[in-house]
Amino acid sequence: MKMDDDIHNYYEHLVLEQIEQRGLKNTKDSDYLADLCCLALNQVPPRYIRYEVDMAFYISQSERQEMEMNVKHAIDKAINYLDGIEVKAES
Repeated sequence: MKMDDDIHNYYEHLVLEQIEQRGLKNTKDSDYLADLCCLALNQVPPRYIRYEVDMAFYISQSERQEMEMNVKHAIDKAINYLDGIEVKAES
């Protein structure tokens, strides 16, 4: 059996959306952003979907807000970790 290429973790979309909103693409390099995504995604539960429209029908507004809040906290924590590593490396 081959997994469909359309299957993905919905949290990936939320993490990338948050990175865009914070303007991190303009201030951080691609390695930092890749590490940030991995660290943030490892802190939230996977939520696999096939089509984006599925999420519009199957989650409530409050659940979506909770997912967004979880992503914001995960990104904050990942940034603190990564920036802490950079400071130690410079010392």
